Amino acid sequence: MSGSATRSHQLAAATVHEAAGRRGALPARIKPVADSMHVEGPAFTVRLAPGDNLGLHRALYEASPGDVLVVDTGGHLEYGYWGEILNEAAMQRGLAGLVIDGGVRDVAHLRTAGLAVFSAGVCIRGTVKDPASAITLGATIRIGEVTVRPGDLVVGDVDGVVVVAATEAVQAVRASAEREDKEREIIDRIRAGESTLALYGLDRGLPTGDGGGPEGT
Repeated sequence: MSGSATRSHQLAAATVHEAAGRRGALPARIKPVADSMHVEGPAFTVRLAPGDNLGLHRALYEASPGDVLVVDTGGHLEYGYWGEILNEAAMQRGLAGLVIDGGVRDVAHLRTAGLAVFSAGVCIRGTVKDPASAITLGATIRIGEVTVRPGDLVVGDVDGVVVVAATEAVQAVRASAEREDKEREIIDRIRAGESTLALYGLDRGLPTGDGGGPEGT
Protein backbone atom coordinates (compact mmCIF):
# COMPACT_ATOMS: atom_id res chain seq x y z
CA MET A 1 0.00 0.00 0.00
CA SER A 2 1.28 3.42 -0.91
CA GLY A 3 2.75 5.25 2.05
CA SER A 4 3.24 2.17 4.23
CA ALA A 5 7.03 2.16 3.87
CA THR A 6 7.36 4.91 6.47
CA ARG A 7 5.61 2.89 9.16
CA SER A 8 7.46 0.63 11.57
CA HIS A 9 4.45 -1.14 13.07
CA GLN A 10 1.13 -2.66 12.12
CA LEU A 11 -1.98 -0.60 11.66
CA ALA A 12 -4.72 -1.11 14.26
CA ALA A 13 -8.17 -1.71 12.79
CA ALA A 14 -10.04 0.36 15.38
CA THR A 15 -7.64 3.28 14.99
CA VAL A 16 -7.92 3.21 11.20
CA HIS A 17 -11.70 3.12 11.48
CA GLU A 18 -11.69 6.24 13.66
CA ALA A 19 -9.12 7.97 11.46
CA ALA A 20 -11.20 7.25 8.37
CA GLY A 21 -14.21 9.07 9.79
CA ARG A 22 -15.73 6.04 11.52
CA ARG A 23 -16.50 4.47 8.16
CA GLY A 24 -15.73 1.09 6.64
CA ALA A 25 -16.22 -1.27 9.59
CA LEU A 26 -17.27 -4.71 8.36
CA PRO A 27 -19.91 -6.62 10.37
CA ALA A 28 -18.72 -7.45 13.88
CA ARG A 29 -19.28 -11.15 13.22
CA ILE A 30 -16.15 -11.17 11.02
CA LYS A 31 -13.22 -11.98 13.30
CA PRO A 32 -9.82 -13.71 13.00
CA VAL A 33 -9.68 -17.43 13.63
CA ALA A 34 -6.78 -16.70 16.02
CA ASP A 35 -6.53 -13.56 18.14
CA SER A 36 -2.92 -12.89 17.09
CA MET A 37 -3.77 -12.56 13.39
CA HIS A 38 -3.35 -9.26 11.60
CA VAL A 39 -4.06 -8.50 7.95
CA GLU A 40 -3.24 -5.43 5.90
CA GLY A 41 -3.26 -5.00 2.14
CA PRO A 42 -5.25 -4.20 -0.99
CA ALA A 43 -8.57 -5.93 -1.52
CA PHE A 44 -9.14 -8.52 -4.22
CA THR A 45 -12.90 -8.91 -4.28
CA VAL A 46 -14.85 -12.12 -4.75
CA ARG A 47 -18.57 -12.80 -4.96
CA LEU A 48 -19.51 -16.47 -4.55
CA ALA A 49 -22.60 -18.45 -5.39
CA PRO A 50 -24.35 -19.89 -2.29
CA GLY A 51 -22.51 -22.91 -0.93
CA ASP A 52 -20.02 -22.94 -3.82
CA ASN A 53 -16.31 -22.18 -3.37
CA LEU A 54 -15.10 -22.55 -6.97
CA GLY A 55 -14.66 -18.78 -7.07
CA LEU A 56 -12.07 -18.97 -4.31
CA HIS A 57 -9.98 -21.47 -6.26
CA ARG A 58 -10.08 -19.13 -9.25
CA ALA A 59 -9.40 -16.04 -7.17
CA LEU A 60 -6.16 -17.52 -5.82
CA TYR A 61 -4.65 -17.37 -9.31
CA GLU A 62 -6.16 -14.03 -10.32
CA ALA A 63 -5.05 -12.17 -7.20
CA SER A 64 -1.54 -10.76 -6.81
CA PRO A 65 0.91 -11.48 -3.99
CA GLY A 66 0.08 -9.27 -1.02
CA ASP A 67 -3.62 -9.05 -1.87
CA VAL A 68 -6.35 -9.75 0.66
CA LEU A 69 -9.25 -11.83 -0.64
CA VAL A 70 -12.46 -10.11 0.45
CA VAL A 71 -15.38 -12.45 -0.11
CA ASP A 72 -19.13 -11.88 -0.32
CA THR A 73 -21.23 -15.03 0.01
CA GLY A 74 -24.52 -13.24 -0.54
CA GLY A 75 -25.54 -13.82 3.06
CA HIS A 76 -25.19 -17.60 2.82
CA LEU A 77 -22.90 -17.93 5.82
CA GLU A 78 -23.50 -21.53 6.87
CA TYR A 79 -20.89 -23.23 4.71
CA GLY A 80 -17.20 -23.96 5.20
CA TYR A 81 -15.99 -22.15 2.10
CA TRP A 82 -12.30 -22.20 3.06
CA GLY A 83 -10.10 -24.88 4.58
CA GLU A 84 -6.61 -26.30 4.76
CA ILE A 85 -6.10 -26.89 1.03
CA LEU A 86 -7.12 -23.39 -0.05
CA ASN A 87 -5.09 -21.97 2.83
CA GLU A 88 -1.93 -23.75 1.69
CA ALA A 89 -2.48 -22.61 -1.89
CA ALA A 90 -2.99 -19.01 -0.75
CA MET A 91 0.29 -19.07 1.17
CA GLN A 92 2.06 -20.54 -1.84
CA ARG A 93 0.72 -17.64 -3.91
CA GLY A 94 1.94 -15.10 -1.35
CA LEU A 95 -1.48 -13.66 -0.51
CA ALA A 96 -1.80 -11.52 2.61
CA GLY A 97 -4.99 -13.09 3.90
CA LEU A 98 -8.68 -13.82 3.63
CA VAL A 99 -11.70 -11.86 4.83
CA ILE A 100 -14.92 -13.77 4.20
CA ASP A 101 -18.47 -13.08 5.27
CA GLY A 102 -19.07 -16.79 5.58
CA GLY A 103 -17.75 -19.88 7.30
CA VAL A 104 -14.38 -21.61 7.27
CA ARG A 105 -13.27 -24.99 8.55
CA ASP A 106 -10.06 -26.92 9.37
CA VAL A 107 -9.57 -24.19 11.94
CA ALA A 108 -6.96 -26.06 13.99
CA HIS A 109 -4.72 -25.86 10.92
CA LEU A 110 -5.70 -22.31 9.98
CA ARG A 111 -4.77 -21.01 13.42
CA THR A 112 -1.16 -22.13 13.11
CA ALA A 113 -0.45 -22.08 9.37
CA GLY A 114 0.58 -18.45 9.10
CA LEU A 115 -2.07 -16.90 6.83
CA ALA A 116 -4.41 -14.30 8.33
CA VAL A 117 -7.96 -15.67 8.07
CA PHE A 118 -11.00 -13.64 9.08
CA SER A 119 -14.45 -15.18 8.86
CA ALA A 120 -18.03 -14.86 10.04
CA GLY A 121 -17.75 -18.20 11.81
CA VAL A 122 -16.66 -21.80 11.71
CA CYS A 123 -18.78 -24.31 9.80
CA ILE A 124 -18.15 -27.93 8.81
CA ARG A 125 -20.82 -27.88 6.11
CA GLY A 126 -19.16 -28.62 2.77
CA THR A 127 -19.39 -26.71 -0.50
CA VAL A 128 -19.67 -27.63 -4.18
CA LYS A 129 -17.64 -26.49 -7.19
CA ASP A 130 -20.13 -25.98 -9.99
CA PRO A 131 -18.57 -24.71 -13.26
CA ALA A 132 -21.92 -23.13 -14.09
CA SER A 133 -22.18 -21.18 -10.83
CA ALA A 134 -22.33 -17.41 -10.78
CA ILE A 135 -18.85 -16.15 -9.81
CA THR A 136 -17.61 -12.57 -9.88
CA LEU A 137 -13.96 -11.64 -9.39
CA GLY A 138 -12.51 -8.14 -9.12
CA ALA A 139 -15.82 -6.25 -9.02
CA THR A 140 -17.44 -3.97 -6.48
CA ILE A 141 -19.08 -5.95 -3.67
CA ARG A 142 -20.97 -5.08 -0.51
CA ILE A 143 -20.47 -6.67 2.89
CA GLY A 144 -22.87 -5.47 5.54
CA GLU A 145 -23.14 -1.74 5.01
CA VAL A 146 -19.69 -1.40 3.43
CA THR A 147 -18.94 -1.17 -0.28
CA VAL A 148 -15.61 -2.82 -1.15
CA ARG A 149 -13.77 -2.14 -4.39
CA PRO A 150 -10.63 -3.79 -5.76
CA GLY A 151 -7.55 -2.11 -4.35
CA ASP A 152 -9.23 -0.69 -1.24
CA LEU A 153 -7.12 -0.87 1.91
CA VAL A 154 -8.13 -3.74 4.21
CA VAL A 155 -6.95 -3.77 7.83
CA GLY A 156 -7.95 -6.44 10.31
CA ASP A 157 -6.97 -7.59 13.78
CA VAL A 158 -8.65 -9.09 16.84
CA ASP A 159 -11.00 -6.10 17.07
CA GLY A 160 -12.43 -6.62 13.56
CA VAL A 161 -11.93 -5.50 9.97
CA VAL A 162 -12.10 -2.07 8.35
CA VAL A 163 -12.01 -1.20 4.64
CA VAL A 164 -10.83 2.22 3.44
CA ALA A 165 -11.28 3.46 -0.12
CA ALA A 166 -8.00 3.34 -2.04
CA THR A 167 -8.22 7.07 -2.72
CA GLU A 168 -8.35 7.79 1.02
CA ALA A 169 -5.87 5.19 2.27
CA VAL A 170 -2.75 7.33 2.52
CA GLN A 171 -4.57 10.03 4.47
CA ALA A 172 -6.17 7.43 6.74
CA VAL A 173 -2.78 5.89 7.53
CA ARG A 174 -1.33 9.33 8.30
CA ALA A 175 -4.30 10.20 10.52
CA SER A 176 -3.99 6.82 12.27
CA ALA A 177 -0.40 7.59 13.22
CA GLU A 178 -1.46 10.97 14.61
CA ARG A 179 -4.24 9.34 16.65
CA GLU A 180 -1.83 6.77 18.06
CA ASP A 181 0.57 9.52 19.15
CA LYS A 182 -2.31 11.39 20.80
CA GLU A 183 -3.58 8.28 22.58
CA ARG A 184 -0.11 7.45 23.88
CA GLU A 185 0.07 10.95 25.34
CA ILE A 186 -3.33 10.50 26.99
CA ILE A 187 -2.29 7.16 28.48
CA ASP A 188 0.90 8.72 29.87
CA ARG A 189 -1.16 11.48 31.49
CA ILE A 190 -3.61 8.93 32.96
CA ARG A 191 -0.69 7.01 34.43
CA ALA A 192 0.53 10.29 35.91
CA GLY A 193 -2.77 10.65 37.75
CA GLU A 194 -5.02 12.74 35.49
CA SER A 195 -8.65 11.70 35.03
CA THR A 196 -10.35 10.87 31.75
CA LEU A 197 -13.05 13.39 32.69
CA ALA A 198 -10.50 16.17 32.76
CA LEU A 199 -8.55 15.00 29.72
CA TYR A 200 -11.66 14.84 27.54
CA GLY A 201 -13.32 17.91 28.97
CA LEU A 202 -16.18 15.84 30.33
CA ASP A 203 -16.05 17.67 33.63
CA ARG A 204 -17.06 20.86 31.80
CA GLY A 205 -20.25 19.47 30.27
CA LEU A 206 -18.88 19.17 26.73
CA PRO A 207 -20.85 16.99 24.28
CA THR A 208 -19.72 13.40 23.79
CA GLY A 209 -20.12 10.58 21.27
CA ASP A 210 -20.86 11.07 17.59
CA GLY A 211 -22.16 14.56 18.23
CA GLY A 212 -18.66 16.02 18.27
CA GLY A 213 -17.21 14.98 21.61
CA PRO A 214 -13.81 13.42 22.38
CA GLU A 215 -12.36 10.67 20.24
CA GLY A 216 -11.05 7.33 21.44
CA THR A 217 -12.19 5.00 24.19
